[in-house]
This record gives sequence, structure tokens and C-alpha cells, in this order.
Amino acid sequence: MSTKLPRLRGRIIIFLVTLLVLLRLERMAVEQSFNGPGPLQASTDLVIPPGGIAATGAVLARAGAIGNPLIFRIAVFLTRADGPLHAGEFLIPARSSLADILRILRQGAPVQHQVTIPEGLTGAEIAKILNAASPASGSVATPPEGSVLPQTYDFTLGTKREAILARAQKAMQRSLDAAWAQRDPALPLQSPQQALTLASIVQAETPVAAELPKVAAVYENRLAMGMKLQADPTVIYAASGGQTSGGMPISRADLANPSPYNTYAHPGLPPGPICAPGLAAIQAVLHPASTQALYFVATGTGGHVFADNFKTQLRNIETYRATLAAQAAP
Repeated sequence: MSTKLPRLRGRIIIFLVTLLVLLRLERMAVEQSFNGPGPLQASTDLVIPPGGIAATGAVLARAGAIGNPLIFRIAVFLTRADGPLHAGEFLIPARSSLADILRILRQGAPVQHQVTIPEGLTGAEIAKILNAASPASGSVATPPEGSVLPQTYDFTLGTKREAILARAQKAMQRSLDAAWAQRDPALPLQSPQQALTLASIVQAETPVAAELPKVAAVYENRLAMGMKLQADPTVIYAASGGQTSGGMPISRADLANPSPYNTYAHPGLPPGPICAPGLAAIQAVLHPASTQALYFVATGTGGHVFADNFKTQLRNIETYRATLAAQAAP
């Protein structure tokens, strides 16, 4: 008994020392993995699903963002006071340390995707853009004409397309209400909806922002005088069945189309908007240029030229035709 006891004590001491060394080495490995550069070679968007720490570690390991899922779980446990990990899509920069990754999964903003709705699109065209927006989810039907404010909208992975559309419609309503409240006096418009309808025509007439107030003035001068608007985009909208307000040639049959949207056939404004106008077009209608112009025609080189009377308009048309002929000449 006297010889065996010291040997047992010696073995216990050796075991404890070895255990302490192993624990020290394991702690050093965890600390090095926690703060040192990670193995991810290139910045990557990762989708972290709900399902707990093990599922998150598996995703990170498959992507090459971490080297050891066990060390990841240990690090999550040791830093649990910092908060839970979140599911979602996150950008993990190249060589991110484990500390960086945990900070991103706890405090980082999810990856933002964008969908852009340009000015002048019809509801049908807007629905196509939204339904093609990836990685949103669900689908949308064609929204009412003019109900969407054209601009770029941010969204995260899995956002419902209906939610994006609702935001765009609320943005239009807020912008229209605010602009109408600051409108110029004595406009020949009775409501925000009439302003929106005219703004959609103005938007479809010119891509040149500086011309928007001049085009708006022409149409408002015509409304005040009881003249027909005779706006080509309304003819195109009627001829296309509401699919587009531009990009189509106009025939004599189109000009005679009895559609209430055809402002060659009917006086005043059409029943509603023909596209989604931008805020600049809305402001142009509510703050038109100071001019007596009643006509305008394209120059053939970009933009339009304006006229106060039909005689001048006819000369401008001849100049336009001559410009087109010169451009077509070999």
C-alpha cells in the first residue's frame, strides 16, 4: 500500500497536468479561431435559415466561412450574452473572423435587394417588373394606373411582392397629397386625381425633365380654353388596351378610336391616368411654366419646340419633317 499510493498520486498529477495543458491548448485554439482571419476566400451572401445554432454552423461550414463547427458552437455559447443569432440573408466579407461572423449574425443588417420602377410605365408593365423581382416572393396583379410612385425600392430576401407594391402605392399617395397641398392657384384642375391623370400624360410625352413644366402648361392652357388635348400617348394607351403609353406608331384608325382615353376623340381629361408619373411630372402639372403655348412638336434631334399659334406650329412641323428627311438621306 505504501508504494502504490505515491504511484497513484503521481499518475493523477500527470493526468491533471495533461488535462490542463489540453484545456489550455483548446482555449488557445478557440481564441485564435475567434479573433483570427477566417477561411472564407471571397465575400459571400449566405442565407441563414431558422433552425438553431447547429443548422447555422452547418451553413457556414459548407460555405467555407468557418473551419470547425464545434468551435463555432462553443463560441456561440461563450458569447450568448451578446444576443441570439438571426436568420436571414447576410453578406460575410472575405476572411471574416468568427467574432466578425457572430457580430454580423447578431447585429448586422440583412442584405438589401432593389427593384426599380421607371417613370411612365403602365400598371401592366409595373406588375411584370415586380413579378420578376428576385428574390421577392409571391406575385402581384396589375395595379391601378398611376397608383405607384416610380423609384427604387429596397427589400430583403423573401419579402412579399404585395408588400413592395403596397409601399410604392403609399409613397404615391403621400407624394401626391403633399404636392397638391402646395399647388399653384388658378389651375384648371379640380382634384388630386385630375392632377395625377394630367401628370401621366405629361410624363408620357417627354423624357426631358426640363420640358415637363412647358408640356404641362400647353395642356392646361388647352383645358382652360376648352380645346381637346389631342395627346398621342392617350391614343397609344387606348390602342394597346392599356398595355403601354408609348413606343407605338399611330394610325388614322387609332385616332378615331372611340375609347374614352382617346383625347383626339373626346374633350377634357381621360377617365384616369395612362401610366405612372414621377414626382417631377406631378410637380410640373401643379406648377406649370408661364407660357401661352398651345402646341408642341418634336425637333427630331431630342426634345420639343413650342408654339403659341397653329401657324407657327405648322412651320415647326415642316422643320421636323425636313430634319427627319435629312437624317434618312444616305
